[in-house]
Amino acid sequence: MIEISSLSEAAELGSSAVTIGKFDGIHRGHLALIEDLKSAAQEHNLSSVLVTFDRHPDALLNPTKLKCPLIGLKQKIALVAATGIDAMLTLTFNEDLAAKSAADFIREHLVDCLKSKIVIVGEDFRFGAGGAGDVSLLRELGQLYGFEVRVVPSATIGGRKISSSSIRELLDAGDVRSAAEQLGRVHTTTGIIEHGLKIGRTIGFPTANMSRDAEGYLPLDGVYAGWLIADGVRYPAAHSVGINETFQAVPRLVESHVLDRKDLDLYDKEVTLEYIDFIRPSAKFDGVDSLVAEINRDLDKIRNILGL
Repeated sequence: MIEISSLSEAAELGSSAVTIGKFDGIHRGHLALIEDLKSAAQEHNLSSVLVTFDRHPDALLNPTKLKCPLIGLKQKIALVAATGIDAMLTLTFNEDLAAKSAADFIREHLVDCLKSKIVIVGEDFRFGAGGAGDVSLLRELGQLYGFEVRVVPSATIGGRKISSSSIRELLDAGDVRSAAEQLGRVHTTTGIIEHGLKIGRTIGFPTANMSRDAEGYLPLDGVYAGWLIADGVRYPAAHSVGINETFQAVPRLVESHVLDRKDLDLYDKEVTLEYIDFIRPSAKFDGVDSLVAEINRDLDKIRNILGL
């Protein structure tokens, strides 16, 4: 997949089939759009191009209501690349772009630059300054400029619409299993392992502390069964999300204990944590002995869940 961030680069792709949106989760609804995009591009011998933004529009337009993203930009690039499309154009969402009218946005980006012949969007698609453009306007512009508009219905599970907001709500409740169903994959956090207080090592359970600039939404504070992936190897792990009140309140983070391994040196490595199932909520313990006993119970549950 070609990664591009400017209109001049995009102009070299030739005629295209395009899908456009925030793509802030790359969930099953987004994947349905991408699959339709690939099919349309192959059918008409066009380049398949996904157009998205470097940040959620609320980061500029409504920062007080901005939600933490489900995935970061690096994760988005990797997930989109895995779908097999030809190119991903990431536009910088700045004041100029936010102020551009719906018609000007389509003309400048999809018509003049990408030479779009087919545009595939979700039924709730909005575009242009103030979100003034909708599917109806997009169809009018398609007739004017000669591109076909295809609208993909929202994906649902059990009658419930799949959305980044609903996935975030599930993660906030610790329901990583249901979140995975909507995502179409296991939810993950990816980042660099950094030095921490090393308290876990002193009680026999060394942990790898994920940097606070890691990508991937942190679920409800608590303990999770999962996997830690480093250097292409998947290790069974217990992930703990929270502030570790038993010893010292620290900024919210996720730390991971690889089961039955005390010899791993993961410092400064980029790792991915997969969340498979929720074990228990965070708790403050009255001493080391009660904490160690609870950790051992957690690990027994995790071994069972992971089939170890």
